Amino acid sequence: MNSAVKVGGTLLVISAVASFLLAGTNQITAPVIEERNIQANNELRQSVLPDATDFKQLDASEFEGKGDGLIVEAYEGLNGSENVGYTFKATPSGYGGAIEVIIGISTDGTITGVDIGTMSETAGLGAKSKDEAFNGQYDGKKTDKPLEVAKGSASGDNQILAISGATISSTAVTNGVNAAIDVFNALNK
Repeated sequence: MNSAVKVGGTLLVISAVASFLLAGTNQITAPVIEERNIQANNELRQSVLPDATDFKQLDASEFEGKGDGLIVEAYEGLNGSENVGYTFKATPSGYGGAIEVIIGISTDGTITGVDIGTMSETAGLGAKSKDEAFNGQYDGKKTDKPLEVAKGSASGDNQILAISGATISSTAVTNGVNAAIDVFNALNK
């Protein structure tokens, strides 16, 4: 019995020391991790809105009720003090769950870029939405009317050619872009 108490006490001390060390490490590394996350997010925003050098987050109340509730964050893209456009993060539902879609729209109503963040779409099918061959189709599209997904061939200026075998993922990404268009148009009334 006495040896069980000794072993238990030793384990308690080891656990307490390990907990304090982990808490201290977290305290030291948390600001660095946060700074790197901010930097990575700004780089992603800049990839879809290349004219912007700085980003200012918009209050969610400014776009509440717009974009079918798919927009989770919006930023004003600035170059100095000049507004050059907006970036939006949408989370539409695809085949494998939510797809994180980042959209850039310039102040003249032109889509400047679409990028895909985290997702769990099927490899070789819906995961192709990350490819430039698919998401590059959005570049240069105007925000004057919603975009549509086309199968086989895209003939209209507002059509996006679906990924073969991944219409659900293609539609989800397009729904995210259309949500960004809706919020952009509401912000620019």
